[in-house]
Amino acid sequence: MIPRYTLPEMGALWTDEAKLATWVEVEVLACEAHAELGVVPAAALEAIRQGRPPTPARVRELETETDHDVIAFLTAFAETVPDPDGTRPARWVHHGMTSSDLLDTALGATLARATDLVLARADRLVAVLKQRAQEHWGTVCVGRTHGVQAEPTTFGHKLAQFAFAVDRGRIRLRAARAAVAVGSLSGAVGTYANLDPRVEAYVCERLGLAVEPAPTQVVARDRHAELLSALAVLGASVEQLGLEIRHLQRTEVREVEEPFGSGQRGSSAMPHKRNPIVAERICGLARVLRGNALVAMENVALWHERDISHSSAERIVLPDSLIAADYQLHLAIRTLEGLRVFADRMRANLEATGGLVYSSRLLLRLVEEGMDRDKAYALVQAAAMRTWETGVPFRQTLAEEGVDVPEGAFDPAAFLHRHQEVRQRLDDL
Repeated sequence: MIPRYTLPEMGALWTDEAKLATWVEVEVLACEAHAELGVVPAAALEAIRQGRPPTPARVRELETETDHDVIAFLTAFAETVPDPDGTRPARWVHHGMTSSDLLDTALGATLARATDLVLARADRLVAVLKQRAQEHWGTVCVGRTHGVQAEPTTFGHKLAQFAFAVDRGRIRLRAARAAVAVGSLSGAVGTYANLDPRVEAYVCERLGLAVEPAPTQVVARDRHAELLSALAVLGASVEQLGLEIRHLQRTEVREVEEPFGSGQRGSSAMPHKRNPIVAERICGLARVLRGNALVAMENVALWHERDISHSSAERIVLPDSLIAADYQLHLAIRTLEGLRVFADRMRANLEATGGLVYSSRLLLRLVEEGMDRDKAYALVQAAAMRTWETGVPFRQTLAEEGVDVPEGAFDPAAFLHRHQEVRQRLDDL
């Protein structure tokens, strides 16, 4: 991912230095397990523990020769392992393992750590959405279906919908974290031919990973597809929030506005512009997440016990998806915390159609008072169509159609008298 969209804590997990440090962590743990089983001498283990993660530059230098990053790493790491008595302790590093034992186990640890950061941001976004929803629970506005005004709602209710959507997203993401927090040290085709399963258990337990139950050479890629799919769905829910802000910030609507700094500029040509650029960025990042999820799906079907077709794609989509999701959530939190809400404008827009938003309540009141439903619908619709065409207030066209408007039919509160049920669910979230 480009630095522009990479936050420091998440970005630190995906540097070459961090990757090599995690590889060393896995290899040292494997040597510890072998030592407990009596395979690796204690003195050799002590020397291996003194080894340091090699520099990325040294690994790249060796890789120009080997054309194999793991072999280059093992050579570079061996160079850092002290050997004062000539016993070559570094020869025990990677004992019985194949490259994927190292790569996939280290990847599982990194994915778990990165997903934890995303989950923490999702938790924060739910909290902010909940707080802003409670703040604006009584802020009446118009609900829209098909982009057309429908019935009264409240801005708090709108935000509650997003709070529950992000909550569902984090539930999926927790499950996906469990799916990818898996390691495997099982050898070339997963049969433990040269590795005691106790080595795998030792390493995975200390990394906080589960064990792949029926390994091939690699950890099954449906796990990674599940993670990127969960990130994509969560991203789509955050996108929906961003899209709502974009629509409500349109000049003709102007019910909300994302934060706009004192020195910020919206256009190089038009000094008056205050654009919803952060909400737009939120929507754009969701497209990246969806595209990457498709790549992860393509990586599920590998040849036999494995091929390497997934590797090049994963080096891009795994870090990019987690970095993008982390940043998208960060943007949403920042936007919600500073979101300006124009309650007077919301009320004005509610009344902009001359009372048409009360048509459903009027229909029900007429039916409740004894009128046939089809007749009531026809009367109310005829008056509504005249209001649409002429701009004459709905109450007036109703009177001209001979409809006696019941008391309270044009009161937004009539649409919200059971609203507290949703508020209770929000409070319990």
